[in-house]
Amino acid sequence: MTRKWVALPAAAALLVTGCAAPDPEGRAKAAKAQSDVITVGMLRPSTGSSAASGLDMERGWRLFWELNGDRVAGKRIRTVFEDDASNPSVGLNKARRLITSDQVDLMTGPLLANVGLAVADLVDRREVPMVLPVVSADDLTQRKRLKHVVRLAGWTSSQTTHVLGDYAYDQGHRTAVTICNDYAFGYESCGGFTNTFTDRGGKVIGKLWNPLPTPDFSTYMAQIRQADPEVVFAEEVGVDSVRFVKAWKEFGMDSTGIKLLANETVVDQAFLRSSKEAALGIVSAGHFAEGRPARATRSFVDAYHRRYGLYPSYYAAATYTAAQGVREAVAAVNGEVTDTARFLAALRAVKLADSAFGPEHLDPYGAPVFNTYIREVRPGPYGPWNVPIKTYPRVSQFWKYDPAEFLRHPVYGKNYQGDGPWPRP
Repeated sequence: MTRKWVALPAAAALLVTGCAAPDPEGRAKAAKAQSDVITVGMLRPSTGSSAASGLDMERGWRLFWELNGDRVAGKRIRTVFEDDASNPSVGLNKARRLITSDQVDLMTGPLLANVGLAVADLVDRREVPMVLPVVSADDLTQRKRLKHVVRLAGWTSSQTTHVLGDYAYDQGHRTAVTICNDYAFGYESCGGFTNTFTDRGGKVIGKLWNPLPTPDFSTYMAQIRQADPEVVFAEEVGVDSVRFVKAWKEFGMDSTGIKLLANETVVDQAFLRSSKEAALGIVSAGHFAEGRPARATRSFVDAYHRRYGLYPSYYAAATYTAAQGVREAVAAVNGEVTDTARFLAALRAVKLADSAFGPEHLDPYGAPVFNTYIREVRPGPYGPWNVPIKTYPRVSQFWKYDPAEFLRHPVYGKNYQGDGPWPRP
């Protein structure tokens, strides 16, 4: 990156030297304010088991600037990509490098929650604005929110599953079994479904927690058959999404009369590319539906397919939409992103009339309010895709609950799923 340094006249330089102690950080900040480049640091895994999703994140971000130009308010947007290897320690080291060596004006990424939690704390202490389009840990915009962290184009893990629990009850289901990965994302996803489903009078008669990864789902399929619920809610990520869908089909679960409802990641394109026709007919809830017919979504999906030969995953849609919001915020401050407080205020004030996700704005806690789609996997122009069959507009991270009351409860966990009528659980 080329940085422009403004030289002081000799007399003024002597005066400054004589009156104050050297302030290298202050001089660097002043120089950056005069630079015509805004530097963004993106963390994503480019190695390891999550590398494919990390590549989607990078592609979505790059595509937005390729299509819309990389200059905003007279400044060029430059992005430095770093591999966090899906490891919190590596992510911290790479974030420190981005902040100290590259002097980034904004951080974005990463993919995994454990990396995001570690890096978010660092950037908050260093007073660097950070946009989280993928990391969905509920508490980052709830009980443990941070001043410099904004969930622009992001989500909370339970946000879309709150909707799905309500939808399941409306479909006439009264008993459910949940199966989720045995870690924080699974607990929060399951908690969202359980809380709203039981609020309406439904009963969760079984809770299954499978490790990540799970090589064989046969024992879980047997337990589900034995419990014989009316509906199963499933959350899976990574290779477990593919294995779960395959097992559901191979064990003939469709023929049992048990309905399957899934969270967003079970049939996201990152994994649907492998599940393919086996996933046809699966209904899920998500904030991205690549089969949404609105112009903002279709133009993104078509552009992504032309560029990369694939449907975009939600990871790609998230970084693409985050770039859209960042561009608006940079324009709002006329490129003066070194005024951190003003830039953060602009990021929080972003309102997207439409995007790849749909319309979005941020709540007072820095989390998005967006459409949540009940989606069905159907044949599409480039293979199976998620088509919205029902839209819930303006869904908050707090669903229909009072935020203060919601925050008095613990974050969803293995031992707290929100069972029973609200606010008793």
